[in-house]
Amino acid sequence: QGGGLMTYLTKPKLHHPALPTNALGFTRRDYEGAISTLCAGCGHDSITASIIEACYELSIEPHRVAKISGIGSNLLVIEGVNYLGGTEHRMLPDMIEIGSWIGLAAMTRSEITIKNVSWDNLGVIPNVFRKLGITIERRGDDIYIPSHENGYEVKTDIDGSILTIADAPWPGFTPDLLSIVLVVATQANGDVLIHQKMFESRLFFVDKLIDMGAKIMLCDPHRAVVMGHNFKSQLKATIMSSPDIRAGISLLIAALSAKGTSTIQNIEQIDRGYERIDERLRALGANIVRV
Repeated sequence: QGGGLMTYLTKPKLHHPALPTNALGFTRRDYEGAISTLCAGCGHDSITASIIEACYELSIEPHRVAKISGIGSNLLVIEGVNYLGGTEHRMLPDMIEIGSWIGLAAMTRSEITIKNVSWDNLGVIPNVFRKLGITIERRGDDIYIPSHENGYEVKTDIDGSILTIADAPWPGFTPDLLSIVLVVATQANGDVLIHQKMFESRLFFVDKLIDMGAKIMLCDPHRAVVMGHNFKSQLKATIMSSPDIRAGISLLIAALSAKGTSTIQNIEQIDRGYERIDERLRALGANIVRV
C-alpha cells in the first residue's frame, strides 16, 4: 500500500546521472530496497519485481494505469497504458452502516426502509441477521425491516445446538458487525454464541452492556454467550464511554433501546465511522442531543 511503501522510502539522495529518477525523485534502486523489505519472505520474486516496476512507473505517469486484472482475487496485476479516458462510477454504500441500521431497527422495534443498499454486494449480512430472527425484506435495491412488536426468535443450528455467529474474511461475515449482532442478541428470544476470531479485545465492551442489564457471559477474549431477554426486561440507562467505532455504535443502539437517559462519552470514535449520526437519528425520531 502507498502509505506503507512511503514509510520505507527515505528522502531522495543525489544519484549518478546515469540513474534516471521518476517524478518523486526516486530511482528503481530506491523502490527495490523498499519493496524487497515489504515483501520479505513472500517467496515470489517475479511478483516482487513486477511491483517494483509498477511503483516506479506509476510515480512517473500515474495517469497511464488502466489495465487491471485479478479483481476479486488476492492478486491484482496492473498494466500501464498510453492514456486514460473518462468514466462514471458510483461508490458502493457502506455495508457496515447498513448492518448498523438493521440492528437499530430490531433493537428499537422500529419499521425502517434502508434505501439503495446495493443488495448483491451485501454478501451474507442479511442472512446473519435473519438467523437472529429479524425479518429482512428485499424491495428492489432497498431493505425493508418491519417493526418487531413480538420480538425476534433465534434460529438454532440443525443439530439443535446454540447458534454460533463468527467473523471471517470476505465473503464471510465482517468482524465490524459482530458487535452489532452482539447487542441485538441481548433482546432476542434465545441464546447466541459470539465468536470474534479475527481481532483481539473487540469484546471488551460487553461489561458496559452487562451494567445496563444484559445477560452476557464472557468466556474468553474471543467468545461471549448472550442470553436474550426477549424484551421481557428492558436495558437500563447508564453513563459509558465509547472505546472504538464499532463498540461505540453498539452502545448507542443499546442506549436508544434502554429505559431512561444514557450518556455516551468519547463520541469522536463514533463520528469517525458514522457521519452526522445524531442528525440522522433525530430524523428517524430518536431523542438524542450532542453536548
